[in-house]
Parts: sequence; C-alpha cells; structure tokens
Amino acid sequence: MPVNSDAQGRSYGPHEPYEVSRAKIREFADAVDARSFAHRDVDAAAAEGYSDLVAPTTFAVVIAQRAEFHVVQDPEVGVDFSKVVHADERFTHHRPIVAGDEIATTIHIDKIVSRGGVSTVTTRAELEDLDGGPVATVISTLAVREDA
Repeated sequence: MPVNSDAQGRSYGPHEPYEVSRAKIREFADAVDARSFAHRDVDAAAAEGYSDLVAPTTFAVVIAQRAEFHVVQDPEVGVDFSKVVHADERFTHHRPIVAGDEIATTIHIDKIVSRGGVSTVTTRAELEDLDGGPVATVISTLAVREDA
C-alpha cells in the first residue's frame, strides 16, 4: 500500500521544545567522532566565540527526528516504519546550536511520490528558538517500501 499522497502539505507542531544540554552535545560529538574541543570544553567553546558548548552541525537531526516521529505515527499518512530506509538528509543552519538552547520544531510534509513499489516522503523540519528565531532547517527523505 503506498503512502497516502493526500498527506502532502500537512504540518505538525510546533512541538514541545527540546532542551539542548552539554551532556547531549558531548554524547553526540562522541557518536559522530566530532573532534573539536568546542563540543566538549566550555572554555574552548568560549575561545571560539560561543556562549556555551556548540553542537556538531548534524546535531540538528536529533531534534528534527523527534518531530518527524509525528508524521510516521500518523495513521492517515500510512508510513510503515518497518519498511523505511532513510534516503537523504540536508541541513541549512541559520545559527549554531549551543548548550542551553530550547528549540521548538514544526514538521512539514513537503512531498510524497509513489512509483515502482516505493513511496518517498520528504519532510522539512523548521527548528526555532523560543523567540521564533530560525535555528536550522532539516530536509529529510524516507523511502517506504510498499506491500507487494
């Protein structure tokens, strides 16, 4: 069964803010082997001009995927997560993410295309600080295998 193309254009959120912590930044930096001391040491981050630890650029995916979960869980969209392969991820950063940030996310379903037994679902996560200032935009494409 293909993903419901009528879901294209839907939006979810903004969702409860994600609180960026030093511990989460350090854990993510370790997981992706990001070696800058600005991800681990407050003094090193300050020396580079940051107010606190700065997250690796791909850290935005942690926040975006929490919002993307709402798309996957919506039965009207029809994504069977057991048949999902992550196809693409793109980031546009408006400013660095630093420890202490609280970031709310709105997720948009920008495109759904079904062909050849696969539906692709492209989402756009808009990450904003609590003042409504843009932090990052994350474009994600999921490939969902349809039932035979």
